[in-house]
Amino acid sequence: ISQRTGHIAAYPTHDLTNNHQRMRIRLILVGRSERGHVADGLKHYLDRIRRMEGLEEVMVPDAGKGEPAWQQRTESERILAALRSGERVVVLDERGQLLSSPQFAQRIGAWRDQGVRDITFVIGGAYGMTDAVRERADLVLSLSLMVFPHQLVRVLFAEQLYRALNILKGTGYHHG
Repeated sequence: ISQRTGHIAAYPTHDLTNNHQRMRIRLILVGRSERGHVADGLKHYLDRIRRMEGLEEVMVPDAGKGEPAWQQRTESERILAALRSGERVVVLDERGQLLSSPQFAQRIGAWRDQGVRDITFVIGGAYGMTDAVRERADLVLSLSLMVFPHQLVRVLFAEQLYRALNILKGTGYHHG
């Protein structure tokens, strides 16, 4: 039963504010965020996440113009170079595992409860990532069976991460 809402939770909740060391979350993005609604939405959710957990944005340069395979390979090398040893890595990829919002929260909560402090989420560029990046991941995650532009995925994922942290905290943000 949630102490905040009095509702019975269908999944375990954990108050992130008590008896909890803040996780350090890194978000690796390829290229800059476009201006406008996408950038505004991303900033909105990342600012909210920062109030709950440590968050670092890492922007790796996109490959620029060139053949799609070259761009994918170049950007993947840059992503791999930005990853740190010892951190859990979640790669967003259309071939990844589909999780509900509560299942995603449970995965993060399980890692946290196992003592994992550092989690890095990776959103690639327009042409995706190589197998080497997916193989480095602890979780390859898909947001949908549909494919979205990588810029829009940033906002969708930021909201899902914010939602997951709220599920773990037991707030009323998630109504599922």
